[in-house]
Amino acid sequence: MKRRVFTAGMALGALFRPSLLRAAPALRETPLFAERVKSGELPPVDKRLPQQPSVVSYFPGGDGPGRQGGEVNMLIANARDTRLMTIYANARLIVYDDKFKLQTDILESYQAKEGRDFTLKLRAGHKWSDGKPFTTEDFRFFWEDIANNKELSPSGPSVELLVDGEPPKVEILDELTIRYTWAKPNPYFIESQARAAPLWLYRPAHYLKKFHIKYTPAEEIAKASRGGQGGNWVQILRSVDTMYYDSNPDLPTLNPWMQTTAPPAQRFVFDRNPYYYRVDEKGCQLPYFDRVVFSVVAANLVPAKAGLGESDLQCRYLNMRDYTFLRKSSKTSNVEVLLWEQGSGSQLAFYPNLNAKDEVWRALNRDVRFRRALSVGMDRDELNEVIYSGLAKPSNNTIMPQSALFKEEYATKWATHDVKLANKLLDQAGLNKRNDEGIRLLSDGRAATIIVEYSSEVSEDTDLLSLVADQWKKIGIKLLTKPQSLNNFRMRAFSGEATMTAYAGVVTAVPSVETSPKEFCPTMQGGLQWPRWGMFIESKGKQGEKCDVQDVCSLLDDLRTWETAADNETRRKAWDKILQTNMEQVYSIGTLNSIGQPIVIGPKIRNVPKKGYYAWDPGGYIGLYKPDTFWLAS
Repeated sequence: MKRRVFTAGMALGALFRPSLLRAAPALRETPLFAERVKSGELPPVDKRLPQQPSVVSYFPGGDGPGRQGGEVNMLIANARDTRLMTIYANARLIVYDDKFKLQTDILESYQAKEGRDFTLKLRAGHKWSDGKPFTTEDFRFFWEDIANNKELSPSGPSVELLVDGEPPKVEILDELTIRYTWAKPNPYFIESQARAAPLWLYRPAHYLKKFHIKYTPAEEIAKASRGGQGGNWVQILRSVDTMYYDSNPDLPTLNPWMQTTAPPAQRFVFDRNPYYYRVDEKGCQLPYFDRVVFSVVAANLVPAKAGLGESDLQCRYLNMRDYTFLRKSSKTSNVEVLLWEQGSGSQLAFYPNLNAKDEVWRALNRDVRFRRALSVGMDRDELNEVIYSGLAKPSNNTIMPQSALFKEEYATKWATHDVKLANKLLDQAGLNKRNDEGIRLLSDGRAATIIVEYSSEVSEDTDLLSLVADQWKKIGIKLLTKPQSLNNFRMRAFSGEATMTAYAGVVTAVPSVETSPKEFCPTMQGGLQWPRWGMFIESKGKQGEKCDVQDVCSLLDDLRTWETAADNETRRKAWDKILQTNMEQVYSIGTLNSIGQPIVIGPKIRNVPKKGYYAWDPGGYIGLYKPDTFWLAS
């Protein structure tokens, strides 16, 4: 195929990443498809799979290769939850393994040079769920006809595809090979492919061209759309291009199961994809389950129904508060209740707003002695025993031990209960006078009463806030809580009206050196400790305020070092500096992490890990453990 180049607008040797999964064994036909193959409706298995399928030799639950067949039911709360299939399926160009290391998956291999030149190699013979070839034409179509189409993408390509505002040169080398090249390193490119909500680089071109004005007249697009719906071609294409939400049964997929039910519905059926690219070490095509059914029920009923055995595999809409009930119910329903470890820097963290409008509180929030005093004035062991029966871990709001970047001091520095030290630090911060109630006085004479705003309906969070209020009162700080709707919570934090907030801790709690440290830097409006500084960076200086605190600004310098590094050693050093600064400066005050996450599995489900890590990213909830390898015992 003639090379075709699309341009919108290695000091380190080449890094070659082949698939880490072993060579393909002799393939076995899937029992569900045997009759369809015999009748000629489907080609045989060796014609449906890639020439080099992805061979899975890791079975997370220890039950080994399983048997094909069976139907499993899972509970969801609304039709939008069909996206959970995409998240759980974890079919990505590149994925995290259970040790949080990146490896190829859909890709056969990739080659990286100098952190800026990436050559991706597809698997020969790989097909979409409708049997059409999956090739670099699907990548070209996305890049040229979606990402760079001003009507479909008014803002242009995603920020992860821009380096200093410049897009890559995209070269189609042949039908299986594509290259992305930037003038400078792009550390976000590879990592973005392994996310729970990945940066898709491709689309099923053969299907979506029917809805694209470049390839199909407008009147034909209207006829081809579901139900012959009206609207312009952009609206129609967007309505059928639901690769993440998995809500269009006609859209071809690479996932293990295909959506067969158009919304709205109360029961969504996903059938086995006959062209799925993974096999086990015995040559059986995955997934093992023939069918997965999502049944819609009210969210508050999910724990009860799961406990009664009405779900064969349930993790969403279950919380630690449901654990006791689930264990009791399991005695009669025979379900198994596992307890995985939730991946969050802190179940609930406190965020002193360094951009608060109140000048007195803003100055105090920016004083590291005040932030450290609040942290050591907190008795995390008491929080753990009272609220979680000792099953959680006291910790700062930081990364977790599963990360290769973790150091014990990140979790413990300024996190040990010490009333004497807390009082000393508060005195040094100028809060050395108290009123008749023993509450310290601010510089303007007001009582040091912190109003902590939060948005949570979880009873454990409310209990934790109440306990912390009692603990801080002992060091002369009064804590009042103010529950808010999520929208009000965000608006008040972003505007600076909120002096302090309480919310979940860092999301990416198990990063690798290749994971972006943005979450620990003032780069996003959603950073509750510095929302206006984050807004300034996010809006490229059009909104918010420029950072004016040197220790915080240094984080942006370290982030830039990470972003421009051509090697992992430099990235590791940048990560270490960022985590060290956050630890010493206590920009957020963590409480507890490693909270248990109940996982309910039916009595016949096999190969689900007894212990696991449960998080949005990295991991995609249960996706980290390859649900296509779970199976049903007879």
